Amino acid sequence: MAAPRQTALERQYSLLGLMLIAPTVLVFCAVIVYPLVSAIYLSLFSVFTPTLQGGWVGLENYRSLLGSGEFWVSLRNNLVWTAGTLALQVLFGVGMALVLHQNLWFRSLARSLILFPYFVSTVVAVLVWKWVFNDLYGILNHVMMAAGIIDWPVDYLGTMPNAMISIILVGAWKYFPFVVIAVLARLQTIPEPLYEAARIDGAGPVARFFDITLPQLREVLVVIVLLRAIWDFKEFDLIYLMTGGGPVIATQTLPLLVYKEAFALNRMGMAAAYAVVMMAIMLVFMVLYIRRTRERRP
Repeated sequence: MAAPRQTALERQYSLLGLMLIAPTVLVFCAVIVYPLVSAIYLSLFSVFTPTLQGGWVGLENYRSLLGSGEFWVSLRNNLVWTAGTLALQVLFGVGMALVLHQNLWFRSLARSLILFPYFVSTVVAVLVWKWVFNDLYGILNHVMMAAGIIDWPVDYLGTMPNAMISIILVGAWKYFPFVVIAVLARLQTIPEPLYEAARIDGAGPVARFFDITLPQLREVLVVIVLLRAIWDFKEFDLIYLMTGGGPVIATQTLPLLVYKEAFALNRMGMAAAYAVVMMAIMLVFMVLYIRRTRERRP
């Protein structure tokens, strides 16, 4: 049976739909498709950054990348940073959301102030924390020495594992408000009769948390973990400003390695190869996130 032919009005509506969606498609291609294709294309060349001139090397950049010890160190640092800061964000975020969900007299003010770390500029936050962690005149060393906890100043950003611990703590402080917002929004939708029934059955606060609150938060926590894992994995400015990847390369992550290859060593082709590998790793998290959000749709 032949398909019905479109009327003139239907063709006009189809053309209008194409015209309306065209700007979005063009912007998508300009900011996502073109840079992605360009990065994959550049990764197949040996390109000198200042002139963007070079020759075809095929997969040689990827072979060099996989055989580079610096790549594996940076990947390990990336995973440690992501796992550490993500765990603290979820822990602090859920705890603070539970506190702010209670009927406190200063709750409105606290909910406003808790967003401060997330909204403050990364440069400003890093300057403050570098002053706190400074080994010569930092307030943290001063307080700890005055309290008799330490006898000598501690170098928090110049030695390991202090440097990694420091940037993880700062990252958790900077981004945990996002978890607070998401969890607090979900807490406000949990039916109160569930808690009332649990109290009648004799369940205490801990039992109510594990039997009611945590199961209700499971879906939103999965989404939070996947989103924050993607964002933390590609974090550049906070780590670069805090330690620059040092001491040596002890806190260097893949985004810092891409920057180093492109603008310090002037090897744009190799930097593109690192960026493509990094994108492939992040793609795993993105696929998990997309699948999870689709499963939640009715």
